[in-house]
Order: sequence, then C-alpha cells, then structure tokens
Amino acid sequence: MLRARMTGSPPSAVVTGASRGIGRAVALRFARAGYLVWALARSAADLESLHGEEPERVRPLVVDGADEQALRAACKTILQEGVPSVLVNNAGIAVSATLAKTAMEDFDRTMAVNLRAPFVLCQELVPGMEARRSGRVINISSTAGLRGFRYTAAYSASKHALVGLTRSLALELATTGVTVNAVCPGWVDTDMVARAAERINQTTGRSVEQARQVLERMHPIGRFVRPEEVAEVCFFLASEGAGAITGATYVIDGGELA
Repeated sequence: MLRARMTGSPPSAVVTGASRGIGRAVALRFARAGYLVWALARSAADLESLHGEEPERVRPLVVDGADEQALRAACKTILQEGVPSVLVNNAGIAVSATLAKTAMEDFDRTMAVNLRAPFVLCQELVPGMEARRSGRVINISSTAGLRGFRYTAAYSASKHALVGLTRSLALELATTGVTVNAVCPGWVDTDMVARAAERINQTTGRSVEQARQVLERMHPIGRFVRPEEVAEVCFFLASEGAGAITGATYVIDGGELA
C-alpha cells in the first residue's frame, strides 16, 4: 500500500466513473484495502449504492466529467482533506458511428470526458503529489488507445491521446516520486458491452446473447475481462512495489492484441 505522509491518516484514492463497471470495482478494491476513496460520478443514486457497500471508506462526489469547473471544484474539496495518494482516471464514454454520422457534439463530449477530464484532474492533484514526492496516476485507456477499430474514431482518438498524455507526464514527473501509467482493457463485462451487444442486435438481427458471444470470441481466452481483474492491476500499480514502473501501458485483453 502506498503510505500516507500524514501520521495516523489513511492513504486516499480518487476514482472517476466510480459508480459502475471498472470504476466501481476499482473503488471497492481500494476501499477494502484501507484507502479512503473519493468516488466521482454523475449518478447520485449509483454513488449512494457504492457508498452503502463501504460507508466508512467511500466519499461520493457527484460531478460530470465534461464540466471543467465542476471537476476543479471537486478537487478543491478533496484537497481540503489532504493530497490523495492515488488518482485513477477511469470515467469514459464511447460513441459508435461512422465518420460521417459522428456529430461534433458527440466528438467534443468524448474528448472532454475521456481526455480533458484526466488532464484537469492531473493539473489540480498532481502538484501536491510532487511536493510530497509520492503519488500514483493511473489512466484507464483501452485497446482502442493502441490500435484502431471501425466506427469508433472519436473514442479511439481520445484513448490514443490519453496514452500520449500518460507517457508525456511520466517523463515530466520521472524524478518526483510520482508514477503515471495507463491500463488498456479489451472488452470488459460492463454496461459498455451490453450497449455494444444491443447495437449489434439492432443492426444485424442477431440476438443480444449471440452478439455477446461474437464479442467474447474476440478474446482468445473466450470470455470477457472482469472489472475486478482490471482493478487488481490498478491496485498493483498503486503499490510501493510498482515505484519503478512509469510510462507503461498494461494491456488486459485476454490475448486480443497478442
């Protein structure tokens, strides 16, 4: 565990998109390991459900990742109680459409949530980590941040950019005790998979279950990645033992890109 520098205080982690899927699994993994977790998401109801699982460890903050000023205000709230040990930039949205049918509003929101929000959170929270000479930044990218996929130009561009941000910040912070790494999952069994299966159902006539099977077969291991498996990698990257790992991309895709 990355130790807090304040005597008697537990280490803290900030997790965005914490109300469901990967973010929820990450928030619970850190909370159950003794971290105080600042859980950021848009849905108050889902955050309340998360808080109910770990009421002593989870502090929910309702915030829209596309709202820069709301993000900066949330960071001020967090910093009032100390500099976090870990920042997990997980919140993300995906738009599936051809180039011609991708609305600029969708493009702009995708970039705002998937790229600008991590940048803003790093601007606000990393200086304190630098001053303390200890911290971990973990950006949840995607296999779409390492290769192209049809009909996801905006999403893939945002995730490629997030990997670029990760690598640049890793070098900028290399001598400060702060590491910056990216985790790149493949198809994870979350709401995003459910929506993809529904789109396949609507466009091909396959059943939702058949669509899920098509997506599962993209992984050589024959199944989706579990959110908890992504959370375990994040927890490792936050550990003291990962102090020499920075600027790396950890692919969790069941062999899809092998």
